[in-house]
Amino acid sequence: MVTAAHRPRRADAERNSAAIVDAGLDCFLADPQASMAAIARAAGVSRVTLYSHFPTREALLDAALDRAVTEAAAALEGERDLAHLVRTSWRLLDRHSAVFAAASAALPPEALRERHDRVLAPLRSLVVRGQEAGEVRGDLSVDWLVTVVYSLVHAAAAEVQAGRLDPERAPDVLTPTVLGALAAPPATG
Repeated sequence: MVTAAHRPRRADAERNSAAIVDAGLDCFLADPQASMAAIARAAGVSRVTLYSHFPTREALLDAALDRAVTEAAAALEGERDLAHLVRTSWRLLDRHSAVFAAASAALPPEALRERHDRVLAPLRSLVVRGQEAGEVRGDLSVDWLVTVVYSLVHAAAAEVQAGRLDPERAPDVLTPTVLGALAAPPATG
């Protein structure tokens, strides 16, 4: 017996849900304070339809953040070059920074941490591989080095938002800073 809780969603319901998340992501990127009414209009659905899929703004923001993180994790997955990963992650953060800002204000920290862990997994792998190859400093823990990179990327985003760093120049400033922070010290002989 198929119950209401286990009934597959209709194709139009799936399309509406995807359209709402797409519109939510676009609206939150343009304005982190975007209203549910504005998002419904952008999605081409009624507010009743929007609220039947996402009963609260936080639920929609959570889904939009999940979409952004999924896109970011897919883009970074399998990355084998630390400099390229920094540049790619910068572009992704720059694109989704408004969603992360809105989510930081509305969602619990554990929800944000889980999302960050998904995006940071490729970086963690590169740091471990770099330490094993002697290219990344081994005197500090992997967790600390990942935190350093995370902090530097977010510091660059804050500088861009404050108008003190040109967003086009940010990757050229950020990449050598990260690589320098992670580089293994030269062997002394």
